[in-house]
Amino acid sequence: MAAAGERGAARREATGRRLARFAALRGKAARPGQFWDVVAVTAADAEQALAYRQQLAEKLSRKELPLGARYHVFADPPGPKIGNGGSTLHALQCLEDLYGDKWTSFIVLLIHSGGYSQRLPNASALGKIFTALPFGNPIYQMLELKLAMYIDFPSHMKPGILITCSDDIELYSTGVAEAVTFDKPGFTALAHPSDLTVGTTHGVFVLDPSSFSGKGGLEYASCHRFLHKPDIETMRQCGAVCVRGNSQPSSSGGHSDSEMDLECVYTDSIFYMDHSTAKQLLTFYKQMGSLCCEIDAYGDFLQALGPRATQDYIKNTSNVTEEESQLVAVREKLYSLLKGTALNVIVLNNSKFYHIGTTQEYLFHFTSDSNLKFELDLLSVAFSIFSDDAAETLGQSASIVQSILEPGCLIGPGSVVEYSRIGPEVSVGKKSIISGVCVNFKVDIPANCFLSSLSIKINNQVKYVSMVFGVEDDLKKSVKLLSDTHSLQFFGVGLLECLDLWGVTVSDQLFSGEHARLGLWTARIFPVCSTLNESVRMSLKMLDSVQHMSALKLDGFKLVSVEEMLTYKDVEDMLKFRKQIYDEICLQEPKEKSGL
Repeated sequence: MAAAGERGAARREATGRRLARFAALRGKAARPGQFWDVVAVTAADAEQALAYRQQLAEKLSRKELPLGARYHVFADPPGPKIGNGGSTLHALQCLEDLYGDKWTSFIVLLIHSGGYSQRLPNASALGKIFTALPFGNPIYQMLELKLAMYIDFPSHMKPGILITCSDDIELYSTGVAEAVTFDKPGFTALAHPSDLTVGTTHGVFVLDPSSFSGKGGLEYASCHRFLHKPDIETMRQCGAVCVRGNSQPSSSGGHSDSEMDLECVYTDSIFYMDHSTAKQLLTFYKQMGSLCCEIDAYGDFLQALGPRATQDYIKNTSNVTEEESQLVAVREKLYSLLKGTALNVIVLNNSKFYHIGTTQEYLFHFTSDSNLKFELDLLSVAFSIFSDDAAETLGQSASIVQSILEPGCLIGPGSVVEYSRIGPEVSVGKKSIISGVCVNFKVDIPANCFLSSLSIKINNQVKYVSMVFGVEDDLKKSVKLLSDTHSLQFFGVGLLECLDLWGVTVSDQLFSGEHARLGLWTARIFPVCSTLNESVRMSLKMLDSVQHMSALKLDGFKLVSVEEMLTYKDVEDMLKFRKQIYDEICLQEPKEKSGL
């Protein structure tokens, strides 16, 4: 088996070739069969869909995407959350509504981006699929990277739908004559060799060991069944654990440490379904009328497949955020519909799967992770104005993306600054995320700080609000009773203590939303200001008061929650701010080409 360095170099070379192919298509009309017929992005609701459409229109007008494809945004229907499986079914309905029977001849890329990104809130307002990456000129966002990484697929695909998520990156290399081909009936999924711990948070394929060797670049394997987020004991019992470079299942006993290092499972990422399978699912969706529960496109579609599939998962709701009474019944119907449908697996032996869905993953992959930096050729300073002197002090472990940093400012190691304007007397501590801000006053932003500004529109007036947290704060955590809010933490300090310092009264009015979800996401604690600069100043004062246990009265300000910020968000104004930075960087001479 090739050394890890050689495998990484092969992935880098293959990735560079795909990026170059995509770059050549940006702003140009693709030939028939060269690119997707439809690129569809899902959104959680009509507001999010509008934000996505605005950004897509801007990208197309700036010729940052290939032309000729039909780009669509499909919002989930109003009502209960339906999960990415429900979004998939609804997207099929939207395609039929738009194109009638013609959609069955299309090659479709469906990108799930309907979450609110509570674990990476700098992507909450404008969407995870529009997360900026530290390379490209102009900057690549996740959408362009997805389109580039899948650039080889359409010409080797029969009409059907390829389904992917918006917060992961799959890098792989294959042999010169090998192509990833999606042309079989049923489902076809990509599989990546991963550590067993990775398998516990992903889908895992139980492959027929006689159907592949675990060597070479690409192999087509038979799959017995699919496990969704299994524990390690289940992986072993089901025969999912293999030895790297050797497809034979690993027994559970008698391993030396060196052998243990070689153990792997094959985990999921993207999958394809042919049109006849898609039509079956659409018929099912029409018969259901409407969904009242969350369906997982991976757990609830793929677990029904393969000759050894069982119904055990149907009543297991441990991975479900909210258990609705309808879920078990829907799973039973899906199981009987899909059982016996083929699950084809394409094993990419030299591939890596990177997830960028949390603040920790985001910081790690963009600043510390030498593997992703090497394979994707990520830059420390990408499409930004940043003096050479400052760039030298930055080192390799911070990431500056489409920002203007004035001479004199300091950026700590392991921090990411995106779409921001940073003044000369600003210092940013280590491992912080700074997004969409304008700071022109003297301030020391502490380490491990998350700071992101939004434009909002209230009573038809544009205002500004900046959310500030610790990068490790849990925005998804919520309690149901006011008496339990003592368990919530803001920057490592109890939220009740913070509210006391800010002079904010604890009452039912403190939290937004109709449901009893009391947490950092719904806490009305962030002051609405008339300028971007002032909103940053106020939020940093809040943080300073908590760090130094000094009072800061917020009376006199309208206070909003992160949840409300997203409801009131003014996408046009946020994009205008980004455009001002973009134009200023473009005017800077001599123009440095940052990457592609």
